[in-house]
Formats: sequence, structure tokens, C-alpha cells
Amino acid sequence: MSASQTKPGRPREFDPDDALEQAMRVFWAKGYEGASLTDLTEAMGITRSSMYAAFGNKDELFQRVVERYTEGPASYGFRALSEPTAREVAQSILRGAAAASTSRETPHGCLGVQAALSVGNNGLAAQKVLIDWRQDGTARLEARFLRARAEGDLPETEDPRTLATYITTVAYGIAVQAATGKSEAELRLVADMAMNAASWSHD
Repeated sequence: MSASQTKPGRPREFDPDDALEQAMRVFWAKGYEGASLTDLTEAMGITRSSMYAAFGNKDELFQRVVERYTEGPASYGFRALSEPTAREVAQSILRGAAAASTSRETPHGCLGVQAALSVGNNGLAAQKVLIDWRQDGTARLEARFLRARAEGDLPETEDPRTLATYITTVAYGIAVQAATGKSEAELRLVADMAMNAASWSHD
């Protein structure tokens, strides 16, 4: 009998994936500073020592949460970049923001906007994580619009950087309105209105 059979490793006392999901919901609902360690560990169903061992300190846990949020609820943004036209890319982002920020399955609004806009010294690291996250999203969208213009899919009159900033600004605004109680239907109308403010080659 092998050593691994005679001395089996101690099984994990919790599901790390589920624990991270619960931490994401706490940060999303309460913000970085509003989420206490007690809030987090109770939602995750683990002790503080287990949290530190599995995810590191609060800042490191928050970084993991943002990664999970990007790959999960906010993944519509990355999927949108694969749409065939610039117009469809923008429309997919705005409608995706309306749907994701009003889902009944998660807190309303956008974790990437709400979690660390205004923080004290203890939240500066989290604030920077989200600033970088938002800037990365805008940069990716700008690159996609640059490609669209090079392919003749976006008029020369539209500046890719300004257009990317505009679309992301509206998307984040949609998320803020969702947090105040606006419905997906109402926010889709806002998305459609925003689309009409830009020029698209296939209009």
C-alpha cells in the first residue's frame, strides 16, 4: 500500500470556488470597505485562518473576487469584443450591462464601479485594482474600434478612444441606475438611445 493510501491528505473543509462566489457577492453588495472580515467569513462559511490560508489577506481576496467577477457576471464585456461589427460590439456591451446589473441572481449594479469608488487609506489597493480593471476594459474596446476603423467598419469621423470612453461611461452609468432600482427594460432603452448618438458604417 502506498504512502498516499496509508496517509491520505486532509480533505478541504470547504469548497474554495463556492467560498469565492460568496465573497464576491459580499463585496458587490457592501463594497470593499463595507465588507468586514466577519461578513466575508460568515458568507464564505470558513474561519479567518482558513480564509487567509486559501486566499490571503482581504486585498488578495478582493483581487481574486475581481478576477472571478470578470470571468463570470462581467464576461459579457469580453464576449462583446468578438461581435462582427463595431455597432454590434457596442450594443452587446450596453445591453449586457443592463442585463448583468439587474439580474435577480446577484446584487444590482456593477462590482467594478461600486465596490471602491470612495475609500480611506485601507481601501486604496482595492481602489487601484478597480481603476486598472476599468481602464483595461476601455483600452480593449478602443483597440477593437481601431480595428473596426481600419477595416472600414467604423467611420473616420468617430475617434476610437472617445467612442470607447463614451460606451464604457454609459455602461457604468447603466449599472449605477440599476443599483437605484431601474429595470432592465428601462435601461435597454437608455442603451438604444446611446447607440443612436454615434455614427456606424452600417447605419
